[in-house]
Amino acid sequence: MAAQFETQWEQCLAIIRENLHNEEAYKAFFASVRAGSYQDGKLTLLVPSHFVYEALESDQYFDLLKKTLQRIYGPTIKLGYRIAVVKAKETDNQPDNNASIHLNAQTRPETKQEPAFDSHLNPNCTLASFCPGRSNELALSAGITVSSRPGENAFNPFFIFGASGVGKTHLAQAIGLKILENDPAKRVLYVTAYQFKVQYTDAVRQNRLNDFINFYQSIDVLIVDDIQEFAGKNLIATQNTFFHIFNHLHQLCKQLIMTCDRPPVELEDLVPRLLTRFKWGFIGEIERPDYELRKGILRSKCEKEGITISNDVIEFIARNATDNVRDLEGVINSLLAHSIAFNRPIDQELATRVLRMIVKIESKVITCENIINLVIQSFNVDMKSLNSKSRKKEIVQARQAAMHLCHQFTTLSVVRIGEVIGNRDHATVLSAFKKVDDMLQTDPNFTVRYKAVEAQLKAKRD
Repeated sequence: MAAQFETQWEQCLAIIRENLHNEEAYKAFFASVRAGSYQDGKLTLLVPSHFVYEALESDQYFDLLKKTLQRIYGPTIKLGYRIAVVKAKETDNQPDNNASIHLNAQTRPETKQEPAFDSHLNPNCTLASFCPGRSNELALSAGITVSSRPGENAFNPFFIFGASGVGKTHLAQAIGLKILENDPAKRVLYVTAYQFKVQYTDAVRQNRLNDFINFYQSIDVLIVDDIQEFAGKNLIATQNTFFHIFNHLHQLCKQLIMTCDRPPVELEDLVPRLLTRFKWGFIGEIERPDYELRKGILRSKCEKEGITISNDVIEFIARNATDNVRDLEGVINSLLAHSIAFNRPIDQELATRVLRMIVKIESKVITCENIINLVIQSFNVDMKSLNSKSRKKEIVQARQAAMHLCHQFTTLSVVRIGEVIGNRDHATVLSAFKKVDDMLQTDPNFTVRYKAVEAQLKAKRD
């Protein structure tokens, strides 16, 4: 028999479902949530992942959840969460220590005392959660140096640039968080260039420009995101004010960190003396993540969310979502929501469905036709011979290579590969796989030809 608090939670779900007016949202974020325990006026909900927990805590759903709980459990109800998934080296229902809330308060209190100075840093953007790779290794290495000796290094200012979504903001904020971890007394401030412009305009209108400048000149580590927002002939006054703040901080050996969507040399309509100062320290690019880094980011995201996705699906996503980190994170979030809402496993079919809503994948699909054309060129045979019954060594090897590569680079079944290449049976194709594996160990000439095709296919895929 269900305990009373469990029955009450079922009543809450019914009310939430009725008031949400969105069946898919209900299935994605509420239907899988269970009442775990109730003790001393505190209800602990079991949620399937951090993703669902964050959704329940969002402005979109929290008010409805709060009012419903107070209606059913009473106005003094407290709320906690536990992530009810099994993670590697962790136990089921491991508590999330930061997920305890007093619902009868006017606002949601922080679990820690509010610091005297708000740095506006995202606590999730840490160095530990920043995935390293060839595309960001130089910027990351320099950033670690900055975090250990802010203002007292050759990388001041620290200027990183790159396309949208490659991790610039994450790295900049991670440096700030590490500096605060090493010295909590530091005044570290993260601000976007747009926010700075708005604050400057308000200060001028309210005759508080001196206060504005004095505040910024008191900062120990200033992080300005999207610095390209300062460019423009109508922003000369903003640029000049930032120039004086920059100079003051730099002369006092305070650390300046900036992100941009382009290198300084490509910034237009920026006063020359400010542009010159952007070039004083470190300038580094974060490039689009390569294939290996994309896989690493996906695995890290899955671990964080407490979900398991097969390597085949991870590789499929990494091959197709190539532009930026945000796309990768968006795919995982969408996969999780779809999996919960429709109660189905996260497989390649579901991944394809989600990917088509986020990225274009058609141009990256490798077909047997692509593979066969490359094999014909590399092994110097023709299409007719490849599909014939010929037993000549060079033709047989080309045919076997094509089968093996189709198995490696496409999702076709063994039976279908045999049908496409010479209408061979299932056993012949399996035999080809084994013979190719043997030849790659013993036949240098075959290996060179095979690897040439494989390299071209990997380049097209990645």
